[in-house]
Amino acid sequence: MSINQYFNNFPRETTSEQLLIESLIEEAIKIYGMDIYYMPRTTRSKVDYIYGEDQLKQYVSAYPVEMYLESITGMEGEGDFISKFGLEIRDEVKFLVVRKRFLKEVPNLIRPREGDLLYIPLIQNFFEISFVEHENDQAMFYTLGKGRSGNVFVYAFKLKQFVFSNEIIRTGLDEIDLQIRESYPKTRLSIIDQIGTFIKDEVIYQGDTWSTRTGEAVVHSVSANTYIDVYRVIGQFSNTSITGNTSNATANVTIESDSVHLDNAFEDIVDNNRIETESDLILDFNINNPFGES
Repeated sequence: MSINQYFNNFPRETTSEQLLIESLIEEAIKIYGMDIYYMPRTTRSKVDYIYGEDQLKQYVSAYPVEMYLESITGMEGEGDFISKFGLEIRDEVKFLVVRKRFLKEVPNLIRPREGDLLYIPLIQNFFEISFVEHENDQAMFYTLGKGRSGNVFVYAFKLKQFVFSNEIIRTGLDEIDLQIRESYPKTRLSIIDQIGTFIKDEVIYQGDTWSTRTGEAVVHSVSANTYIDVYRVIGQFSNTSITGNTSNATANVTIESDSVHLDNAFEDIVDNNRIETESDLILDFNINNPFGES
């Protein structure tokens, strides 16, 4: 018993009808879609696949590819609500991308991955891929038999708003890098005896030489002979001299504050300092037993 070979809707080989539909979908997304930057995740450490953790993840490249916004009526998900942890924003959104276009524009990937980011220029925001539908086509289940080996026409992304946790995002594209630059927590260093001029976004370090450095950071802003704000701190800074890796400027520093106030969507990353300040008003650790009467 077998199906009629003249009316086989699920052929083993790729047919011209399948290629026509794929081309029409690609053209439609080019007309009705928008350019999105796909940012694959890389790591500076070993990924813990048991717990799904990557403590040192980074995003150092971005690839433009056209996608179609499927959530045309607005953001989905749980929205914005107040929980016991404060204000949480759980916006979700869905995008479609033609499989052939993705494989052409994003190198070294056989399919989109959960954990990668999309930067949407329209709303100047980052979204993280939480799920990729890579088996079913959105319009029809395995359209004209297209689907063997996951060979569907489009991928469907389900994304959630990215919660920034001090990851390194340095793609080389100003539109992306400047957008995230203000979101890093900053440390303020008081400076005296400055020689030369520090350059914004250069790396400064402490130590006799770059190879023997004990701490490094990136310059955010400088007030000459007064203070310097830095971000992406690696290592431990102490009250000694710093050197600019590009400008070769030097200065003696004193750590003034590691909680420079932010004014952005990720301001909650400095909440630990605020909690500590509030707790100091309640608990007096100068007495022998701050939790009792003695």
